[in-house]
Amino acid sequence: MVGSAEPGRIPGRHWPALLLLLCVLALAAFPAIANRFYLQHIPTIMIMAIFAMSLDLLVGFTGQVSFGHAAFFGIGAYALFLASPAEQAPNLWLSLALALAAAAAAAFVIGLLVLRSAGVYFIMATLAFSQMLFYYAARAKWLGGSDGAYIYVKPDTGLTFFDLADKRHFYYLVLAVMVAVYALLRVLLRSPFGHALRGIKDNEPRMRSLGFATFRLKLLSFVIAGTLAGLAGYLDAAQFGVVNPDLLGWRLSGTVLMMVILGGMGTLYGPVLGAFALVLLQDFLSDQTKHWLLPMGLFIILAVLALPDGLGGLIAWASRARRSAVPRG
Repeated sequence: MVGSAEPGRIPGRHWPALLLLLCVLALAAFPAIANRFYLQHIPTIMIMAIFAMSLDLLVGFTGQVSFGHAAFFGIGAYALFLASPAEQAPNLWLSLALALAAAAAAAFVIGLLVLRSAGVYFIMATLAFSQMLFYYAARAKWLGGSDGAYIYVKPDTGLTFFDLADKRHFYYLVLAVMVAVYALLRVLLRSPFGHALRGIKDNEPRMRSLGFATFRLKLLSFVIAGTLAGLAGYLDAAQFGVVNPDLLGWRLSGTVLMMVILGGMGTLYGPVLGAFALVLLQDFLSDQTKHWLLPMGLFIILAVLALPDGLGGLIAWASRARRSAVPRG
């Protein structure tokens, strides 16, 4: 039969999904063997993976390279700070809703202003807004100024059996959010909305001539990406209990953009791979030498040259190779 596989062999198209499932199961089992350091470090990477997936919605699927995406990350973090009473635990659900609403509103306003530009002008416009927020936060005493501010108590879930002060509980919350964000984006990108975004990335004038409201679609993509970035910022602030203007700055935007490029633009699992690869490699190299930035830079250059589709491209290539190896009948 055409397209049939050998008995006992997994079809090539199923391998990426199987690998993702195995990775999620491994992450779910990890707290059983992890020490205190990695119980906090792995959630940090997963938060960056959420952040990277949100940026990939713009860069990899809509064709909009933003260099100011950290603005929404920082807004989500500062929203938790503002929702936290002194020495009291904020309600998780109310503070999270405030953070998502603040990030979405900021993305909507900024998107209205920057989305009429394209190319390098769009990049510079997003960078400008991010830096304006950075300098405002650095000078705003009510936000802690350049030194930042502390959040002394983790959000309260309202559940007696689930306390975010417990590192394992927080770990599983972040894991669940990362999986939920991946699933949400996967559904969105397989919908007509996702196909329209791909069309805009490939040829926006043609999509416009076909009757698509391309500006509205891009604005919706920008708002969704900003909201998810705010979610990542909220989790970061909840984990570390501190906010500062660096969460709004261009360095964080550049770091997450590197994760997307390293992992592979236009794939949802690519940014997750990029986040884990970049942070773990940084940890390894910084333990080996104080000049770790040099080998890190060389690695990124070689990875971009050797893997133009990123680390995620290797999985796609292996999947295609297995599909082509399936015997035809």
